[in-house]
Amino acid sequence: MSTSATALAGFAAWQLLLTVALAFYRTQLVLSGRKAANAFASDGSDVPGLGQRLTRARDNCFENLPVFAALVLAASLAGRTSVTDPLASWVLGARIGQSLTHIVSTSIQAVQIRFVFYVVQVAIMAWWAIRLLFG
Repeated sequence: MSTSATALAGFAAWQLLLTVALAFYRTQLVLSGRKAANAFASDGSDVPGLGQRLTRARDNCFENLPVFAALVLAASLAGRTSVTDPLASWVLGARIGQSLTHIVSTSIQAVQIRFVFYVVQVAIMAWWAIRLLFG
């Protein structure tokens, strides 16, 4: 499996891990009687603190996963994983860094760090798109 495909599988696994963590968090609230099973806001706004940050971290993964997957797929289908392989692990690492920073804190400094992780992902994927389309 190429480095790009491994990073894509890792990205999907990270998305699943965040989803399972959120499910456990919500299940705990339901089983403890603090929340009704049908009373969760989809954006996490009704579970302050960790619950809201975990929801947003999971949802933020949806921002980049489709673009990342499309670019890795395009590179794979074109036989050009040499474009994506060198930086694929960097995208995954930045994604995980962004998520973990989001889960830990929403302070101004944490938001700035999260933004840097996000920019790294977007810049790499933009570079890939340019190289795949015009290179």
